[in-house]
Amino acid sequence: MKNKINIRLVGIAILAIIATVAGITVIYYNLFQVQVRSDLAVSAKLLKDTHYFESVNIDTDKIDLSTDISELRVTWVDTDGTVLYDNDNTAESLSNHMNRPEIRDAFRTGTGESIRRSDTMKENTFYYAVLLDNGTVLRASTDAKSLWSVFMSAAPIIGLIILLIIAVCVVISNMLTKQLIRPIEMMAQNLEDTDFTSPYKELDPFSDMIRSQHADILSAAKARQDFTANVSHELKTPLTAISGYAELLDSDMVAEGQKNHFYKEIRKNADRLIALINDIIRMSELDRKGGVPFEEMDLYEAVSECAEGLAVNASQRGIALSLEGQACPLRGNRDMIKELVENLAQNAIRYNTDGGNVWITVKSQDGRAVLTVRDNGIGIPASEQHRIFERFYRVDKSRSKATGGTGLGLAIVKHIVEIHDANLELDSAPGVGTTISVYF
Repeated sequence: MKNKINIRLVGIAILAIIATVAGITVIYYNLFQVQVRSDLAVSAKLLKDTHYFESVNIDTDKIDLSTDISELRVTWVDTDGTVLYDNDNTAESLSNHMNRPEIRDAFRTGTGESIRRSDTMKENTFYYAVLLDNGTVLRASTDAKSLWSVFMSAAPIIGLIILLIIAVCVVISNMLTKQLIRPIEMMAQNLEDTDFTSPYKELDPFSDMIRSQHADILSAAKARQDFTANVSHELKTPLTAISGYAELLDSDMVAEGQKNHFYKEIRKNADRLIALINDIIRMSELDRKGGVPFEEMDLYEAVSECAEGLAVNASQRGIALSLEGQACPLRGNRDMIKELVENLAQNAIRYNTDGGNVWITVKSQDGRAVLTVRDNGIGIPASEQHRIFERFYRVDKSRSKATGGTGLGLAIVKHIVEIHDANLELDSAPGVGTTISVYF
């Protein structure tokens, strides 16, 4: 991150320097051109005011400006464009100048000027012509370097200045980068310190989000660690029982009349082990579930199918299971909804008293489908209610294991409720019973 910020800051500085140098060069060259043209105009007018070229009968051989004005070329042109005098060449060697734009303009308007570039000499020649009182034209001209040649002549100095500025920018960018990064590094070092405040208020939302994510990660890691420990413990119990019973049977240390009891215990623990593994697999599937396919369904119809399947289990425990309600349209995953109903109803049957009741209700309330599972069983103490949806948590551990509970049923219910963006409410009291409502 530091390197990227440094590179970008230096890059911006280089672009700014190059743009500044190019802009200043163009601006000063334009000012230079204006000054040259102004000086030419002054020189031409001064020569005119001397009346030196007023008479066309003057002996041009006696005119000698080559030594007096070495950087200024003076050309005198007759009314027909013939060159009468030139301090840089003989008049006879020069062609007619009537086609020159500055000469034409001078004859027409009194003054004329133009600039012509010499590709060979890499220079520009500035011309200024003025009409004399006798009808002839006097032209003054001078050579000046082109923009490119001016830039190239100053290139070494410009390059040196650019390098110095870039070096300064690199040092400053390093300092700025350290100042920018230091609060982030301090925040990372004090991530768990809730009292730490960032010097930049713009970092507060980022800091809060990072702290929240950090807490979530730690919480998830702890939950995963607890889950692994609980899985190991839950698997170890039935496996130890199966191994122990099998070892006694294998060593012929069991009386003939007790063997059937041992076989039943092995079968019961094996069934419990299978149920536990199935619930663990199901929890893993729900944890990594991405897009769940939803469909239009009738909640009452799905609950009715589950109630029919649970009736036998309830009658074996002497529990009266009843269903009331009406058709409730719902958009959800049918298999998950049925799994949710089965887990809630099985818990209501498992933690009930002999001869108890389980009431399942499906209704529509304020445009929402509502599923309610109520029992008059053992109930849940208020101090335990916030934990019953945790994995492997049991209020009555002896009853759960005796009836085949794995401790994952309500955790699965919580996952399915979250996937359907529903709300879950719990109302329970010891000796009174438990009511769980799901608002879809």
